Amino acid sequence: MSSWQEKRAALEAVLDGLGRVAVALSGGVDSMTLAIVAHRFLRSRVEMFHATSPAVPPEATARIRRYAAAEGWRLHVVDAGEFADPAYLRNPVNRCFFCKSDLYGAIARRTDAQVVTGANRDDLGEYRPGLEAAQQYGVRHPFIEAEIDKRTVRAMASGLGFDDLAALPAGPCLSSRIETGIGIQPDLLRRVHAAEQWVARELAPKTVRCRIRKQGVTIELDDETLAELSASRRLSLRESLAGLFRDQVIDFAPYRTGSAFLHSPHEPP
Repeated sequence: MSSWQEKRAALEAVLDGLGRVAVALSGGVDSMTLAIVAHRFLRSRVEMFHATSPAVPPEATARIRRYAAAEGWRLHVVDAGEFADPAYLRNPVNRCFFCKSDLYGAIARRTDAQVVTGANRDDLGEYRPGLEAAQQYGVRHPFIEAEIDKRTVRAMASGLGFDDLAALPAGPCLSSRIETGIGIQPDLLRRVHAAEQWVARELAPKTVRCRIRKQGVTIELDDETLAELSASRRLSLRESLAGLFRDQVIDFAPYRTGSAFLHSPHEPP
């Protein structure tokens, strides 16, 4: 038995002890892989929940709907209501706490099943205020309980025949592109997403993030793509993006995970 198969058995053992399960789906490799395994193992004991909002890329929602149809999931698409939450819209350093609180609250109002997420062991080494919200709502993390990390999640997805999921790059919500303290606005998120989609088509980078900062707009790219950008190419890209971000300075920089969070995790919002 391969390593990922052993971990799948451990994951199924965790799931079996949870009774009826509600999987919170973001559309990324973690939650999608969890949903596939949970549905194939638990069958009628599992249902899926996906929250749509201006912060969720439409391609993630489309992916979930496509898989739900192919796999026969019982899918509920809901509005978690974070865009009616002033605490979330203020975009404090712990914004994710309010987002996840709204999400888990919305799911809990619709089911009495045990809510689970696709968080894995690698998430424990990062600042994740969403995990605090999960603790308050009694949400469980089967990958963490089965001691499964991101690499194993990808191996599991590939081993199950879902290479498209295994190859998915990290895709945090669009609000993560907005520097802490700048208010979250739906129109701004739409422009951020449009910029990333356009740059992806133009440059085919491994990674692209459009960061909104107090001093302007930063397009973050993987090192290889950034190194290949000539001065004239940067100028033409700025000119093309100016229609989305009028009167704002547009710059380019190396990709850094979570670089819109510019405060210490221990600093109060």
